[in-house]
Amino acid sequence: MRLLLAIDVGNTNIVLGVFDLDREGLPLLHAWRLATSRERTVDEYGLNSSALLRHSGLDARDIQHVVISSVVPPLHPVIDAWVRVYFQADPLWIEPGIKTGLKVVIENPSELGADRIVNSVAGLERYGAPLIAVDFGTATTFDVVNDRREYLGGIIVPGLKLGAEALFQRTSRLPRVEITEPERLIGRNTVQAMQSGLFYGYVGQVDGILERLLAEQPGSAVVATGGLAKVIAPASRHIQHLAPDLTLEGLRLIWQKNRK
Repeated sequence: MRLLLAIDVGNTNIVLGVFDLDREGLPLLHAWRLATSRERTVDEYGLNSSALLRHSGLDARDIQHVVISSVVPPLHPVIDAWVRVYFQADPLWIEPGIKTGLKVVIENPSELGADRIVNSVAGLERYGAPLIAVDFGTATTFDVVNDRREYLGGIIVPGLKLGAEALFQRTSRLPRVEITEPERLIGRNTVQAMQSGLFYGYVGQVDGILERLLAEQPGSAVVATGGLAKVIAPASRHIQHLAPDLTLEGLRLIWQKNRK
């Protein structure tokens, strides 16, 4: 069994996925999330990942290949050392110069987040072009690919959790609340009112942006991924597909394009 470990390093979470490269159809075997921490050491990341693998009946020695995307540059040395020490692997980093099959036509391609390229590659493979990929992370990103498979750019807005946290921190009497679809639109207490405002306000923002993007790129497939996608997508008028493992799948596809 040939196994590939895909690692997506975000500002809030590090998502890990193990693929069986000899398995047809659905090669993703397992996926996990770790909290992103700049204080965590190489050994702490290594021991946590090894424990997750053992819990799933795997061993670090089973991992033969590793591919990484990251939007947290200060963590790159720690992540790289973790992979080399605990998996004895030379990782493929998603960075300028690697093969993606995607033509990037923005002004400065080197500043484009690796996760946004990865999502676009996976979305094109699964749903075709034109495409709009929405990733609900610490920030919510909208990435647009035209019918010629050219990456045109996108939109970045603060994530839903950032908005909720700002509301809690900047007001003296409003509590932290769970981000979920409320039972009713009109809240009958403070918590319900906050949940309704956060949820429907964000759904309205997402649909407003998508409405304008679809006017410019009609016929686009719209796919959602990221930690809060499963919360927001069902209430959206424009999101057509929910793909929780889109980023991991994109990492696998790019690794395959660049394997020696």
